[in-house]
Amino acid sequence: MEKSIVTFGEILMRWSPLGALRMGQSDVWEGQFGGSEANVAVSLAVLGEKVGYVSRIPANAVGNACLHMLRCKGIDVSDIVRGGERLGGYYFEHAADLRKSLVVYDRQGSSFYSAAPGMFPWKDIFSRAHTFHCSGITGAVSQSAADATFEALDTAREMGLRITCDINYRKNLWKYEGANAHDTTHRMMQYSDFIFGDQDEWEMATGMKKISEEHMMADSELDMEAYGRYFDEMHRQFPHCSEMMLGLRNQLSTNHHTLTALLWFKGKIYKSKIYDITHIVDSVGVGDAFVAAYLHASRKWPENPQLCLDFSIAAAMMKNSIVGDANLVTEEEILEIL
Repeated sequence: MEKSIVTFGEILMRWSPLGALRMGQSDVWEGQFGGSEANVAVSLAVLGEKVGYVSRIPANAVGNACLHMLRCKGIDVSDIVRGGERLGGYYFEHAADLRKSLVVYDRQGSSFYSAAPGMFPWKDIFSRAHTFHCSGITGAVSQSAADATFEALDTAREMGLRITCDINYRKNLWKYEGANAHDTTHRMMQYSDFIFGDQDEWEMATGMKKISEEHMMADSELDMEAYGRYFDEMHRQFPHCSEMMLGLRNQLSTNHHTLTALLWFKGKIYKSKIYDITHIVDSVGVGDAFVAAYLHASRKWPENPQLCLDFSIAAAMMKNSIVGDANLVTEEEILEIL
């Protein structure tokens, strides 16, 4: 039986005013399912991977609709636990010109908020998997959700799975008593074979000052010697990790970004081209697109890290053209861009 990639986290309902309206202006709101680990699962399924998604959702009509969406994308939802009172959500106001986007979370008391160790049969789940993907968001939702994540990580390591982690730092989420973003995320990263994060996320997780790329343009030259020292220190902190990716983005305006990434692969640094993206439709989920594309590419071309990096950055670039949280581009479309 072919084994799968398993992702774990909270799926949410994203509510947005129409177009560029502010929250106080719109009488009509658009709703769609999203959430980092679910986004990764959807993108992996579109890329042709066998993928399972694990979460806790309510046993009501909203939970049923959520399952229907995931099944339609080809995702195995057989290990999702039903329970709790409601699906978590967030309100998202789109950015416009130089006005930044605005996010208001509504996750406290959700079904996943009360997820806890013992709820998920990890040994059975992982007996059908080769890779486990999680993110720092699960550690930020609640203490019990963080504990459930570490239970999964301990089991995945014990069973020899490849473990991948997106740092996914969301400062507005770390609200529960005793929450410590650095300590919890740093501990999660210790388990990981592959870690992804942007400049600010790596700075939070490692305590090292970031190498700023706030003026990065398509023709910029990156200071590779500085990044060499940076990756050396990151590997010293996370010696188990063999692959680390640093996403670099310069937001010139709402719909104009430059985007690239660096990959540290078993001691060597690879760089890709810098994309100049001038007509952004929706930039939510770009990091998830990076992760999903790399997980797929590194399975298909394990001996070609440069291709894996180039594939990942092209997929992330294309996500900016997709409305919604998840990247819906195929392998063929990405390769055509390359």
